[in-house]
Amino acid sequence: MDERKSDHLKPVPPSLRSAIRRARVESAEQSEAVADLREAEVVRLELLLEAIRPVLDQAPEGLELFDPGIAHGERPRLFLDMISFVDLGHDRRTYRFFQDTRHGRVLIAESPLIERIVAAMTNYIARRLVEREQALASDWRSREAPSNGAKASARVLQSAGAARARDGSRPPADGSARPAAATGLPLKRRGWLVVAGDLFSFLLLTLGSVTFIALVCFGAYAAWNAWGRALWTARFGPPPI
Repeated sequence: MDERKSDHLKPVPPSLRSAIRRARVESAEQSEAVADLREAEVVRLELLLEAIRPVLDQAPEGLELFDPGIAHGERPRLFLDMISFVDLGHDRRTYRFFQDTRHGRVLIAESPLIERIVAAMTNYIARRLVEREQALASDWRSREAPSNGAKASARVLQSAGAARARDGSRPPADGSARPAAATGLPLKRRGWLVVAGDLFSFLLLTLGSVTFIALVCFGAYAAWNAWGRALWTARFGPPPI
């Protein structure tokens, strides 16, 4: 029955070249659509950049805290500084303002209206400026505290030097021993006491060392008499001592 069918009714085998050609056309159309969407996102971000530019122009001159710019990529983003940016949602119409913090990424504002995002960015800029002022003030206080402490220490040393000058005494050479007047003993008597103390300490150290050596020898002799002599005789013969 099939043999009697005409040629135009017989099934045509699929063509791989035709399938590849159709896939390429579909990919090109999809790429064009994605490129159009990305271009539309960039245009919306450029509008936002133009809207926030007058606010940034009011910042103090020479401030390098904010450097706005658009990053072109798979998802275009408008960076306000190093830790905040704006991108578009899945609908390609909703602005989303994010900030990267030590606890993760935080969504500050989200709206399809550019005016609300500009207001949120303005408040963010104001907070960053206040934080910068507080950081500078804290740094100034931290630098001032050590200098005040050094001045106070210098005043204390000067007062101590003046007191010693009035008493007619000199500070010790090594900076560790107190003057003889502070101990309440004459200088010569105190020197003999120091020498006697050193001799007594040396005598105690020597006696302790001798006692320790004597105890070790006595212990070794007792161990030899208890089981060492018998062990030597059993293994090697008559003991040497």
